[in-house]
Amino acid sequence: MTDASKSDVPQKPAAGSAEAGVAAGPRPDPRDYVQDGSVLMGASRHGRDIVPECIELKLANRHGLITGATGTGKTVTLQVLAEGFSAAGVPVFAADIKGDLSGIAVEGEKKPVLVQRAKDIGLTRYGNASFPTVFWDILGEQGHPVRARLEDMGPVLLSRLLELTEPQEGVLNIAFRWTEDQRADGDTNMKIDDLKDLRAVIDEMGKKAVELRSKYGNIAPATVGVIQRRLLVLEQQGAEKFFGKPALNILDFIKLASDGRGVINILAAEKLMNTPKLYSSFLLWMLSELFAKLPEVGDLEKPKLVFLFDEAHLLFNGASQPVLDQIERVTRLIRSKGVGVYYVTQSPADVPDRISAQLGNRIQHALRAFTPKEQKAIRAAAQTFRTNPEIDTERVIQELQVGEALVSVLQNKGEPSMVQRTLIRPPMSRVGPLNAAERKAQIEADVDNHAKYTTTEDTESAYERLQVRNSPMGQIKDAADKMKKKFGGLLGLNN
Repeated sequence: MTDASKSDVPQKPAAGSAEAGVAAGPRPDPRDYVQDGSVLMGASRHGRDIVPECIELKLANRHGLITGATGTGKTVTLQVLAEGFSAAGVPVFAADIKGDLSGIAVEGEKKPVLVQRAKDIGLTRYGNASFPTVFWDILGEQGHPVRARLEDMGPVLLSRLLELTEPQEGVLNIAFRWTEDQRADGDTNMKIDDLKDLRAVIDEMGKKAVELRSKYGNIAPATVGVIQRRLLVLEQQGAEKFFGKPALNILDFIKLASDGRGVINILAAEKLMNTPKLYSSFLLWMLSELFAKLPEVGDLEKPKLVFLFDEAHLLFNGASQPVLDQIERVTRLIRSKGVGVYYVTQSPADVPDRISAQLGNRIQHALRAFTPKEQKAIRAAAQTFRTNPEIDTERVIQELQVGEALVSVLQNKGEPSMVQRTLIRPPMSRVGPLNAAERKAQIEADVDNHAKYTTTEDTESAYERLQVRNSPMGQIKDAADKMKKKFGGLLGLNN
């Protein structure tokens, strides 16, 4: 922790005046913006006094919601939050929808608009710095490849990805159960790792529908055909690059740099947004993996990981009841694993009430109202904040300038602070994307992840096992195994 007397954080009730400037001095340290267990987001004004607005690290795992219309400054706010958590020694995962967040890996520039913003909120030593960053990409083009085994994703999320009906989801469940039973019977490599494995299993189940019906239920040929067509579409969208091995070790997101700052993991999601179901399903899978693998830790002095989920409405649009139940359960319980989840979207109405109720730290950028429906949405957004008698929240939401936000965070024992009109601090890193050469250099410099994830593994799994089974020799062996299983006890062959 930096000595408060030397930091650049405005001190309550005022660290500067309206005339404070940006002075030359020692090289800026990102940890200047982490004081007394809090991360500086920006500053509000009480008269001529400048008052810092901060997120308390010990309450950062109580999740958050960042909302605002397009072009109001949400991406820069994400960047500032990621910088602050990193400086506090908290790893971050963030989806980069437009490519702009990639600039966090390099030093920014003292652009006049940013210098003026620093002056306006009393940052007398504002400067630039880069942050430890790792780039990931499901398509493997703009970052290290991210892969998951289909069995790890499971039938519920996969059904959402394939947009299956309930009866079709039932057949998908049978596929996973049948291969599990096959492994229990001794065929240990009957695993569904990738899309070709699942296609082979669905095809085999269609051929064995009559044989499997008594144990697993009806497997209609039409349903088999629908699932195969949906899998083909998924392949054409590039999903075959995501499903397979080596599977991502989710704990690789939770790392510190040599200087103690948290590593910021950036998911390149520009092309991924062309397949929004894949994007949202991946992020929900990732949260579920974190929940499954991290131990219970209760409330810590700071989170183990902060997750920034941009375009969060994609997670909820068209979600089935089981998927919504899963999102709610993971959001509610994952904080006890030391993970803070921050949903980022345009309107608070994009997030279902039962999930929104769990999001304690709130940052609201400007909303515009041109229709009665939009006016109603602004009124509802204003009502989510703890009232400040000095602010007409509903009116201010429509007046906020770019880079301004209404902020209410959890404090003390977890109660929300009164809403404050806040000017978000300027980022220290670049505002804007890396160019192709800069990104490539960053990726290649990350030797460990490059070695671990670049090369695809295609070990024996369900596809190969079914090819063997359906060969002439495989069919003879299969018949012999069935006879042994049926009559082996009588003939003394079970051993």
